[in-house]
Amino acid sequence: MSWRSERIWIELIAGSRKTSNFCWAFILFLGSLGFLLVGISSYLGKNLISLFPSQQIIFFPQGIVMSFYGIAGLFISSYLWCTILWNVGSGYDRFDRKEGIVCIFRWGFPGKNRRILLRFLMKDIQSIRIEVKEGIYARRVFYMEIRGRGAVPLTRTDGNLTPREIEKKVAELAYFLRVPIEVF
Repeated sequence: MSWRSERIWIELIAGSRKTSNFCWAFILFLGSLGFLLVGISSYLGKNLISLFPSQQIIFFPQGIVMSFYGIAGLFISSYLWCTILWNVGSGYDRFDRKEGIVCIFRWGFPGKNRRILLRFLMKDIQSIRIEVKEGIYARRVFYMEIRGRGAVPLTRTDGNLTPREIEKKVAELAYFLRVPIEVF
């Protein structure tokens, strides 16, 4: 989602509150809970899960390993739920031609540096760079080349955008900022 006028362009960035993250966190929670319950039931000798009779799984070594994977999965699942709760990575990009300033804001993890705010002068922007890698792990990232500071990532676009839509988005931003486009 974005808002544009002749002088200001604001691009809202979705953080970790995405449907895919909710699905992964939920599936990981259920799977790791199942592993942990099977490991505990093999230790107790009671069927906590009716699908797996506890007599078929020996506590040492299978029950210990399943308990370990269950606990590890619960830690990873809780990490995912925390990033969703805190909406890590969300924020906005604000390009203001009137003041000549670019502001990039993101929410990080709670703590001293939770708010990440970068400010640049528009006159220091050299180009908009797009990095496209196709294949199994497709990657499409926009960068803003800043004089003396290197490349600053703007947004990682969703994988479902077509190359034409990506070109259009980059071209519009480069036109708004009046800078060239580089492709890598």
